[in-house]
Amino acid sequence: MIQVFKEDMMKTFEMSDLGLMHFFLGIEINQEKEGIFICQRKYTETLLKKFKMESCKTVTTPLVTGEKYQKEDGSQKVDGSMYRSLIGSLLYLTATRPDIMFATSLLSRFMQSPSQVHYAAAKRILRYLRGTKDFGIWYKSTNDAKLVGYTDSDWAGSVDDMKSTSGYTFSLGSGIFTWASKETSYCGTILSGSRIHCSCCNIKSAFGLEGS
Repeated sequence: MIQVFKEDMMKTFEMSDLGLMHFFLGIEINQEKEGIFICQRKYTETLLKKFKMESCKTVTTPLVTGEKYQKEDGSQKVDGSMYRSLIGSLLYLTATRPDIMFATSLLSRFMQSPSQVHYAAAKRILRYLRGTKDFGIWYKSTNDAKLVGYTDSDWAGSVDDMKSTSGYTFSLGSGIFTWASKETSYCGTILSGSRIHCSCCNIKSAFGLEGS
């Protein structure tokens, strides 16, 4: 069916068949009989060189566990354009790296007036990436592809406004295909309320995916 479609398209438009896709908008695609693997190794290497972190010491986590960040932390302010460039690049990298989604989303809240603390935290993500350049998502061939979703939320995790942060992932078969981490508008007084609010919002997303 795919071959017939390509032949029909080539009759109508001036096209060339370049074979299987291997690279698209910075995403590397490895298609095999067993499945498809996507990653952004080359993009990660370019990003490390851009910020002179290609020889940095690696770490095992994107953020320091339990660390809290706020807009005014008492440290010196840094170049906002440089910080925004780094965060923007990291956000693009989350297209295949859900493991840095929370950390990058959290630090993106300080793009207007970043401090040395915020910049150091962003550079820690680069240190994590240097040790995990080969990470990506593997979509294994299967005849039993079930839609599965997970969601969670903290409680008043933001130091500045006491808002909660929620996140979700949805997978179909072996690999996740959509994920998010964001600050919510909910300012609850109990943890259960925050999680219920988060779950309701993400269930709406699930119904949208199921019906598409």
